[in-house]
Amino acid sequence: MTTSNRNDDRHIRLFRTTEHPCSYLPDPEARTLFIDPDAEKSTLLYQSLIDMGFRRSGTEIYRPDCENCTTCISVRIPVDRFTPRRSQRRVWNQHQSNLQVTIQSAQFNPEHFDLYAKYMDSRHPDGEMSNPTVDDYCRFLISPWCDSNFVEFRSDNKLFCVAVIDMLPRGISAVYTFFDPEMSGLSPGVLAILWQINQAKSLGLNWLYLGYWVHGCKKMEYKQDYRPVQVFSEGIWKEFPSTETITIPELDRSG
Repeated sequence: MTTSNRNDDRHIRLFRTTEHPCSYLPDPEARTLFIDPDAEKSTLLYQSLIDMGFRRSGTEIYRPDCENCTTCISVRIPVDRFTPRRSQRRVWNQHQSNLQVTIQSAQFNPEHFDLYAKYMDSRHPDGEMSNPTVDDYCRFLISPWCDSNFVEFRSDNKLFCVAVIDMLPRGISAVYTFFDPEMSGLSPGVLAILWQINQAKSLGLNWLYLGYWVHGCKKMEYKQDYRPVQVFSEGIWKEFPSTETITIPELDRSG
């Protein structure tokens, strides 16, 4: 594989895992393609890779590479053309009276970890991410080579949501968001995405990268609700406005 940009031209080795259980769908066996763990990584390199459908988890950069399934599709929002739905505007407006947002550096914070553990134990009680340790948390979210931030959302000075974001030359990557499960009715996840869209736009960036949209996985379906949306299909980004259903060859070939 060759990646290139103005400041970073190199060949990078890729490593494919053996088959393992899929994190999103019940039936398929999954495989993952990783950038060489020993390769020198940087924000500039990651910008090139995220534009080719890759994603960060901890210090590693990866993308799905399943043999018989291509359902995981990278998506991004062109922030200057984004138009919120009525329901999204309602979520935004209901938080504005007493919302405090603070951008923190990406480092361990006990208050953040307590919220993360509460979220994981509520959302994934029987999964491998339940009962997280501090090491689990740091390995998943923090990377020394990446320009990352933890965005705090507070109401009346009480922390209720944290969005982990990577700052890239042309956009923001939404790494992960966790929140107080007792606040679910106020849609803190939607609030966090809307804030990231506004933040990218205010910084003059082009994109909010939302990771993988997985058709058929209820937990991932929300990513198609932000329009227009661009999907990475057959090596290029294709845009779908709010009036158009996402139809791409990968989904026709999957399953």
